[in-house]
Amino acid sequence: MGVFNHPEFDHHESISFIDDPATGLNTIIAIHSTALGPAAGGCRRWVYANDEAALTDVLRLSRGMTYKNAVAGLPFGGDKSVILGSDAAPKSPELFRAFGRAIESLAGRYITAEDVGISVDDMRIVRGETKFVSGLPQSGNSAGGDPSPWTALGVFLGIEAAAASRLGADSMHGLTVAIQGVGNVGLHLCRLLHDAGARLVIADVNPGSLRAVCKLMPAEIASPQEILFSKVDVLAPCALGNVLDSETIPRIRANIIAGAANNQLATATDGRLLAESGILYAPDYVINAGGVISVAHEYLGGSSEDQVRAEVSLIPGRLQDIFRQAEGGSEPTNVIADNLARRIVANSNKNKAMHDSTDNRRIA
Repeated sequence: MGVFNHPEFDHHESISFIDDPATGLNTIIAIHSTALGPAAGGCRRWVYANDEAALTDVLRLSRGMTYKNAVAGLPFGGDKSVILGSDAAPKSPELFRAFGRAIESLAGRYITAEDVGISVDDMRIVRGETKFVSGLPQSGNSAGGDPSPWTALGVFLGIEAAAASRLGADSMHGLTVAIQGVGNVGLHLCRLLHDAGARLVIADVNPGSLRAVCKLMPAEIASPQEILFSKVDVLAPCALGNVLDSETIPRIRANIIAGAANNQLATATDGRLLAESGILYAPDYVINAGGVISVAHEYLGGSSEDQVRAEVSLIPGRLQDIFRQAEGGSEPTNVIADNLARRIVANSNKNKAMHDSTDNRRIA
């Protein structure tokens, strides 16, 4: 299958396939759109079944970043990069320096940060080769650092908004939440939910992550597969995507799905299937935007943690608008969110075209 007829290709501006035999780096960098500004999105390192799976992932993720940045009101376009992990190419400083050089070659069109499989320390190495990096430690009260806590905060606030909308709940006290994936984001989310009085069901492929949660708070443990079908108030997918499809959705017993994972829906039509099943879905790139809000403020500079917190606190309001539109119309929440993001990007392109036309007339 070629790139241009790939089902996830969405008129991406550029796709770079980079091979560095000396370090074992194989990476795909997909710039979906720069209509709103330089493309921003994290780097994911994962062991993919094949190159086709990696391409599918990066195409979907980069489009999601365009939508995420647009709905969050950030002056950035959308991009994502994936590093194909393997035993033959383990993490190393040399590999991340090579990745940094790849970022530098794009001359500022792409700003990277950490995602699944990538740490702050990894990004420090990348920063040695390029300035187009965010998600690095900052001093004092300035914005920056690990974006995971901010992602978790936005998801927590979004869960509260969804619980109020669907369940009429004025707090999380006494509600049960199933969290699939309790890594960096999931652990922070567990803390917030526990402190708010929620009961927790957790799952993760890494036993160490489960132990880290259980040392801090009570939680019931389920398998990563069966947790999707737990009888809970809220299901929060916080691992990888594509967990909601025609096979899993009919078995889901949660009233609400609201989590941090990207691309939770296997296809766009699965959003309608959720709605028809009476399940309220919080569009992933709307609810999980806290991390990119932090990353954006760090990169732009001059912002404090308080300013980041204020912007993250806008996430539940955006979700409530989407929920209300879904209740009063015929479209599911994911379609409403997609249409909103596309309008924002289209308006930016229109304004840019008008500006360029005015400049051309002045030159003439």
